[in-house]
Amino acid sequence: MPDRTNATATTGGVLRPDELARHLALARRPAGDAVAPWVENHWRLAWDLPPGRSYVSEVLPHPTCSLTVEVTTHPRPGVPPGESVVVTGVSTRRFDVELRGRGRVLGVRFRPGGLTALTGLDAAAWADRTVAARSVLPAPLVDRLADPALADDPDAWEAAAEEVLAALDPGPDERYDEVLAVVGTMLADPALLTVGEVAQRHGCSTRRLQRLFAHYVGAGPKWVLARYRMHDVVDALDAGYDGTLTDLAVRHGWYDQAHFTRDFTALVGVTPGRYRGRRS
Repeated sequence: MPDRTNATATTGGVLRPDELARHLALARRPAGDAVAPWVENHWRLAWDLPPGRSYVSEVLPHPTCSLTVEVTTHPRPGVPPGESVVVTGVSTRRFDVELRGRGRVLGVRFRPGGLTALTGLDAAAWADRTVAARSVLPAPLVDRLADPALADDPDAWEAAAEEVLAALDPGPDERYDEVLAVVGTMLADPALLTVGEVAQRHGCSTRRLQRLFAHYVGAGPKWVLARYRMHDVVDALDAGYDGTLTDLAVRHGWYDQAHFTRDFTALVGVTPGRYRGRRS
């Protein structure tokens, strides 16, 4: 059985992180041992913007989903009315949220496939959606996490979330372990650029990987691999990469700059040249 506590997600994907840090506070904390097999980390987001001001947070998609409690004067679109505790699934598009007024979000970030492994539900149930957490988790447990007094104490809320999730422990799941092993390989070896190479490394067929990822992650292995490589590209640009864009594209698996530019623009919203030009 693979070590389920190894890193299976990145902290990349935030567009223009220096600019984001001027408008809101983002913090991450490691998951406790009881939930580490299914949870990557806890995260906290807080903002307090002057009247009439707003900021759009832009994040490239990850192959993960989150359980959150959201306390804000301006709920984000897509959150079911009257629900403060929600599950947000894998987003196959850039995840943009316009922040206004004052607010706070406390979140549990699952490992790829972690929520499916805990609940037995197909990840398609929440892919590209935000759903009421009570449609995924037992209602009494969700009610506990929705307690306003608990949400006012981030440490206490995170501890309660871990108790809630640890109580769902489904026991061994060899298919989930396989998903984590594959994702870990994708992260650890940037030289792997195709699903065929990943499948060969793990001694399985690409079709098997497609079935596993569809059920547990809610997106295919090709999509996951491409997102991680795009995160690497954006991180390099944000870190001040000053080489040619052609070299950057080839380094991360694109065989021509035109294809790279199309993919980058479709996901990020601007060409790589313009993105680099707007670097803070």
